[in-house]
Amino acid sequence: MQTLLTDSGVTYPLQVAEVIEGDSLLASSLWVNVALAGVAALLFAYMGQSVHGERSRMIWVVALFIPLVSISSYLGLLSGLTIGTLQMPAGHPLDEVVSQWGRYLTWAFSTPLILAALGWLARVDKADMLAVIGADIGMCLTGLAAAQTTASIELRWAFYAVSCAFFAVVLYALLVTWPQKAKAAGTDDIFGTLRLLTVVLWLGYPIVWAIGVEGLALIESVGTTSWLYSGLDVLAKYVFAFLLLRWVANNESIVESGGSAAPADD
Repeated sequence: MQTLLTDSGVTYPLQVAEVIEGDSLLASSLWVNVALAGVAALLFAYMGQSVHGERSRMIWVVALFIPLVSISSYLGLLSGLTIGTLQMPAGHPLDEVVSQWGRYLTWAFSTPLILAALGWLARVDKADMLAVIGADIGMCLTGLAAAQTTASIELRWAFYAVSCAFFAVVLYALLVTWPQKAKAAGTDDIFGTLRLLTVVLWLGYPIVWAIGVEGLALIESVGTTSWLYSGLDVLAKYVFAFLLLRWVANNESIVESGGSAAPADD
């Protein structure tokens, strides 16, 4: 791996950006996501023209911002602003790691949008939604701390454990409490599909962290690790939002009435 740290220990964005462009696997994992996020944003903006109800439009707005946040995030990575190198503590398999810390900031914004959309779809009360979104943000920020901590390998895994504990709160809501409310709201069919998609894909993130360059480094390639994250992002964000918006557009009466109206034909 090419060392990017200067004598003062500072990594400059231009230097990192040059390395990204020199690693075709890493660069492609970022550029492909920028392109797909742009297509998704345009598609979602078009789909929103057929949505008119207040709750339906709230879901549409948060879904639209999911790819918009991603575009900003991936451009930040490509520019070198939100990516850098870290000297790993003793006990880590690698001496130096390229850290895409900007991804964690993206998840701290985009995953609450996903949960807000699911919560509005299931007509979850505000306090419940706030608690779950708070746990989700805690999950992302402690994940960031795990990725950036260089004091000791034990502290890295301690932050990872705390992040997983926050994640358990989110999983409990998606698997236990929110499905009951979605059933009462008449949206349980689509909620079940989106819940399964979300839970399965979100479980992939801590697994990639654990086996990728930031964790056990069973995968030592930063490009491969980045592609795994990017693939999860495409499915968990853009495919999720597309399925959600298509259903909302075809069943707006259910979304607005809370389950009292009959579903529209697809």
